Amino acid sequence: MNNIPKVKVGIVAVSRDCFPESLSVNRRKALVDAYKAKYDGADIYECPVCIVESEIHMVQALEDIKKAGCNALVVYLGNFGPEISETLLAKHFDGPAMFVAAAEESSTDLLDGRGDAYCGMLNASYNLKLRNVKAYIPEYPVGTAEECADMIHEFLPIARAVVGLKNLKIISFGPRPLNFLACNAPIKPLYDLGVEIEENSELDLFEAFKKHEGDPRIPDVIKDMEAELGVGNKKPEVLPKLAQYELTLLDWIEEHKGYREYVTLTGKCWPAFQTQFGFVPCYVNSRLAARGIPVSCEVDIYGTLSEFIGTCVSQDAVTLLDINNSVPADMYEDDIKGKFDYTHKDTFMGFHCGNTASGKLSSCTMKYQKIMARNLPEEVTQGTLEGDIAPGDITFFRLQSTADTQLRAYVAQGEVLPVATKSFGSIGVFAIPEMGRFYRHVLIAKNYPHHGAVAFGHHGKALVEVFRYLGVEDIGFNQPKGMLYPTENPFA
Repeated sequence: MNNIPKVKVGIVAVSRDCFPESLSVNRRKALVDAYKAKYDGADIYECPVCIVESEIHMVQALEDIKKAGCNALVVYLGNFGPEISETLLAKHFDGPAMFVAAAEESSTDLLDGRGDAYCGMLNASYNLKLRNVKAYIPEYPVGTAEECADMIHEFLPIARAVVGLKNLKIISFGPRPLNFLACNAPIKPLYDLGVEIEENSELDLFEAFKKHEGDPRIPDVIKDMEAELGVGNKKPEVLPKLAQYELTLLDWIEEHKGYREYVTLTGKCWPAFQTQFGFVPCYVNSRLAARGIPVSCEVDIYGTLSEFIGTCVSQDAVTLLDINNSVPADMYEDDIKGKFDYTHKDTFMGFHCGNTASGKLSSCTMKYQKIMARNLPEEVTQGTLEGDIAPGDITFFRLQSTADTQLRAYVAQGEVLPVATKSFGSIGVFAIPEMGRFYRHVLIAKNYPHHGAVAFGHHGKALVEVFRYLGVEDIGFNQPKGMLYPTENPFA
């Protein structure tokens, strides 16, 4: 995936001048050795210039890690640490920062070998707050070299998302379709996050599409589509138009990304799109998502933002689905009850027309869009990628702005069950523990739209930390039984 950042972490050790500097030197070396032994080590850089004890050292270390191309920072407290210099380092570093501290090593060396980093983390966190400096602090930020190596590795997906957002442009085409106020949200919080927005008309896109007629690259894209679809290529006549459209979007990205490194898209895919373009864009959207370029439906700007965050965290394709319909009682009785440890209310179906990457489907078929074909000629609704979503772990999540420009988010882990949906579109039978209560007291109570981003795998821990780093205070999750939501009736 070339549309997400590659993170290089600079590890800077710090030392309080009344503690032996050798503690930080030796513990930093042990940490780096442990990381390289457990992981490949290509994504870390050990700052050799100095152990930071003063503001002058801080400047030297900062210049060194910038020169080394580091876009994320780990401040490692090998001992108590200099609370001013170490927090100034995080303040002046242009990227995500993490603080972690060394545990004591042996009961036989608690005189000159005691570092007091446990205490130093308290002062570091207090100074970070005084300076309004954001930093990631793990759940338990004090550990052995091996434990701190694991913490740094867990920091990488968080750092990827934060770096990505600071260098992201979201390109949209058209206003939302009629009756889609649910996807309406102020874009001011996006600018606050450092995201750029480029809003265009559908006419701009249509003009660009027309200019790509006869593009000499179209045959090669068709061949690639044919290879991907295989026996599912049931609508070969629409592939030339889809290939033309894919090239239109990719060229638009290159011509309009400006100084930004990463781009996501969102478009108005109905109702006029089909009659004017002569197809639906779902399959092309799925192909771009597979490359790490999410394309949300129905001009859902916060939907594509969420997808991009999920792509950075998971380093994998994501999708955007409607939290769509309940599982019929007979399907639950026949295919789920007694086979999986879920109640009927824990289950639901996630659906969209055909925007999920083929690699995330059990099998795929190119078809027409059934809902749109109820009101339009079937031939102009070709272009969806239909199939049941492959079973496995998932994380449902979304970052959203309220009407008064406050960011809020939700994260819920679950799975796609190996149950045939017997329906159409990109669709799956989802199960999330306590989904019924989560649906009522987070999704409904907090006015979330029906679109949710889906990452494949359990990535809830990293996503929550990303949202916290971004300053989101209201993060909903599927609370277990006995843990009441604020809006939940205790007597229900």
